[in-house]
Amino acid sequence: MSEAMLSKVRKLLAQAEDPACTPAESAAFMAKATELIARYGVDRALLAAREPATDPVGDRVVEVVAPYARDKAGLLAAVADPLRCRCVRRRQGTGFAMHLFGFASDLERVELLFTSLLVQAAHGLAGAAVPAGEHPAAFRRTWLAGFAHVVAERLRAAEADAVAGSGAPSMALVLADRSGRVQRRLAEAYPRLRTAPARRLAGTGFGSGAAAGRRADLGGPGVAGAGTTRGIGR
Repeated sequence: MSEAMLSKVRKLLAQAEDPACTPAESAAFMAKATELIARYGVDRALLAAREPATDPVGDRVVEVVAPYARDKAGLLAAVADPLRCRCVRRRQGTGFAMHLFGFASDLERVELLFTSLLVQAAHGLAGAAVPAGEHPAAFRRTWLAGFAHVVAERLRAAEADAVAGSGAPSMALVLADRSGRVQRRLAEAYPRLRTAPARRLAGTGFGSGAAAGRRADLGGPGVAGAGTTRGIGR
């Protein structure tokens, strides 16, 4: 991402994370950051269709650590899928190594957003009251599930709007080709990959987490790379 674009997204996030910022203000900052990042993804895809060397298919590993490592991994997957990346979850100690596959520009967007959303989720959880009699961990896991669910929906909508506004008749074919190339790269690395069974959660935090997901700013302060991701406490 260009320095100018990254600077704009960083400023939007800094404003959204200001404790003095109201929910309405956060929503406004979110809308602009989401628009910028989605537009960037479409622009890079169109450029790569003409000049493939500008945006190669690649992969990288992001470490997700305890506590709530599986829930953080779910949030990463919820960000990756709408941005046309695929991820494989591998157990690593008490956490996971998430192996991401995608085009360079999309991998960059995923890490940018995931880093930001971890911080926002931590802030949201800190302010969410656990109902009397409910186990805090159960509530927080369902809260994170609701947060991730809504974030994924919002990202899909933003991507669809960016594609529709691109004015490129061949955009659907370009994106289909990119998705196919990412899938082939993943299949080469994991020819016997299996889908994990659906997870069942018992807490009551989904609705509260979903509401926080609707307020979340979908921009980020930087790229996490393959470093350790933190930010959600017990």
